[in-house]
Formats: sequence, C-alpha cells, structure tokens
Amino acid sequence: MFAAQIVALVGTGLATVALGLLAYDLAGERAALVLGSALTIKMVAYVVVGPVVGAVADRVPRRLLMVSADAVRAAVVLVLPWVSEVWQILVLVGVLQVASATFTPVFQSVIPDVVPGEQDYSRALSATQLASSAETVLSPLLAAAAVAVVGYSSLFVGTCVGFVFSAVLVASTAVPPVAGRAQGGFATRLFLGMRLFRAVPQLRGLLALDVVVAAVGVVSLVTTVNVVRDLLGGTESDVGLLLAVSGAGTAVAAMVSPRVARRLPLRTTMLAGAGLSCLAAGATLVLAWAPSWTTAAVAWALIGAGPGWIMVNTGRLLRTSAGPGQRPALFSAQFSLSHACWLVTYPLTGWLAVGAGWSVTWSVLAVLAVAALVVAALVWPTTGADLVRHRHDVDHAHVVAARPAAHGWTHAHRLVVDEQHPHGSIPV
Repeated sequence: MFAAQIVALVGTGLATVALGLLAYDLAGERAALVLGSALTIKMVAYVVVGPVVGAVADRVPRRLLMVSADAVRAAVVLVLPWVSEVWQILVLVGVLQVASATFTPVFQSVIPDVVPGEQDYSRALSATQLASSAETVLSPLLAAAAVAVVGYSSLFVGTCVGFVFSAVLVASTAVPPVAGRAQGGFATRLFLGMRLFRAVPQLRGLLALDVVVAAVGVVSLVTTVNVVRDLLGGTESDVGLLLAVSGAGTAVAAMVSPRVARRLPLRTTMLAGAGLSCLAAGATLVLAWAPSWTTAAVAWALIGAGPGWIMVNTGRLLRTSAGPGQRPALFSAQFSLSHACWLVTYPLTGWLAVGAGWSVTWSVLAVLAVAALVVAALVWPTTGADLVRHRHDVDHAHVVAARPAAHGWTHAHRLVVDEQHPHGSIPV
C-alpha cells in the first residue's frame, strides 16, 4: 500500500507540473486563472464525491474501489497531452478528480486498520505524509529534468505509468475489511461524518485548521508558475525547483512530527502548525514587496512545513474521534470538508492574482489564515482531543445512530459511546 501511494503520488506530481505549463502555453499571463478554475473543479469533485465514498466504503471492497480509481486516472492522463482548448483541460480534470476523490479517503481509512497501535499509527501517518512530499519534492525535480530534455508532454506519460503501477500494487495487497459497519441506510451513512464534525468540538477546531491549510497552501499550488516566470523571471525548470522547496518543507515536518507527538498534546501540536502556516503567509508578503529567489525559497519552504505539520497530525485526531465502523465516513467527511475550503481559496487566489496583483492576493490569504487560527483555538477545548483519547479506548467507541420509527425518530440524541466506560459517553 505504501509503495502504491508513492508511485501514484510521484506520477501525480509530474502531472501537476505539466498541467501548469500546459495552462501557461494556452493562456499565457492568465495561467493562474486557468489553474484556479481547474483546481476549483477538482475541489467540487472532492466535496461532492467524498461523502458518497464514505457511505459505501464499508459495504464495497476497498481494494476494488482503489484499483478502479487508478484505472480511470491512468486513462484520463493519457488524453491530456492532446488537448488544445482550455475547456478540454477542465473536463478531463473533472473526471480525473472524481477518481482521486474515490481513491484517497479509502486509502486513508485503511491505514488505522493495518496499524492500530497509537505510536505505530503516528509513524505510519508520518510515512504517508513523506510519501505525499514525494509529489512536491521528487516529482518536480524529475519534471525539471524531463522538461529540459523532452518537453512537458512526456510528463503525462509518467503519470499514467504511476497510476498503473499503483493499481497493480493495490490489487496484489490483502486490504483488511472494515472492522464494523455504520448503522442506518444510505442517507444516514452519507451524512454520518458531517454530523460528527458538527458535534465533536475538536473536529470543529480541525475544520478551522483546514481553512488555514487551504489559505496558505494555495499560494504554492496556484501562483508558483507565474511567480517564477513573471515575478522572478525564471525558466520552466525553475518552476519544478521552487515546488520542490515547498515539498522539502513538508517532508521535514513529517519527519519531526512523530517525536513531537510523543511530547506535546495534539491540540498544541496542530495549533503550532497553524502558527507556522501564518508565518509562511507573512513571508509571501515580503516576497511581494521585495522579490528575490532567497525570499521565495524561504516562503515556499514555510508554505510546505506549516500546512504539512497540520496534515500529518490530522489522521491521529480523526482516529481518536470515532470507532472503526465510523472511520470510513469520518475520513471521507474530512476529505470533503477540507477540500471545500480549497474550493474557496482556489478561485479566490486565481481571480485576485489576475485582477489585483500579488500584494493584495497574499494579504487577503494571510488575513484568512490568521482568522482561522484564532477560531480553531477558541472552538477546540484545551482538553478536548486528549480527553477523548485518554478517557476511553477508541477501538471500542461507536456511534449509536438514531433510527427511524413509524412515527418519527426513536432517539433525539446520538452518543459516541465508550463501551468500557459508559458513563463517559460524549454527546453527538
């Protein structure tokens, strides 16, 4: 599973660089607007498909879902080199991201079933985040080398190869079945994860942190091409190098996180990541006022480290907030809600970059990140996540869903129940 994630993400990273360069060829200085629109479509797919996947992932074999998604992604990227119009990019990106919205949350929900121990799971999350960093470190470096020799169209072929290898590896792996099933019909399961986010305080704090990640991370994903080519006067290969700097920041955060996790409360750890993200937002303002390669490198490294620090710890929080039967729904809800935040920042960044310039764009994003950090600190109780983690064994926690009766609902409340300590149940 880990090898499958690596090869798929490296291929995705190659496609990310190639898509940016393709957009620049088709739209020139308006490339940021094209990328922003393409990534907005991606986020719509993630927001809509995520809950559906969560509702069926405990009923359909997870290996089948992941292999099918990889097959669709491999087919789509083979078509991308032949597009000649912006609308064609947008349609293909939509299909590609529907498949990705199926693969990723299912993959994430498998990990806690493979490594149930707390420390083992923390290390596994660090490893998966390091694999994600390969998309922004190794892939841009490979892309820079490939572009210098054969052009960016060949990068789409590399992406296809990555997805095919990922499908083969997943198909040959014994993916464990879901330990339990969420109760209720399809509609009930569809919104189970959302109900958990609404009811559990630390999950509401996580949603605010998702806003921080989206407000800061979008700078790298949407504006790198124009920053390198227009603001700094760099080459196509330099685009990949600057993206690699951001990925290196994420990798460092992933490597350090397991050690910090053993020493600090989860709330403190994740809020520290949000603070680092706000520092990254401030660095982009310095870049807007005084453009230089040194400033850009520092800013992009911080952009990788801050959001990466939050994301590598997100799985730990989700794991402690639901039992095994609810994890597919909760992971899918996080996938959907976090990308709903990107759905706002992607078009916002693209439109502001074209119409108002870098200073205004990065100032708006910085204000948004700081405001979200404040909200997260206020809504996440100081004992929230740790109270849940220490008061009960999460492996015995489950959600008692309200069930429809002939004359309405039989229960007015839902509870996250600790079967070993029933008096410590947490209202949902």
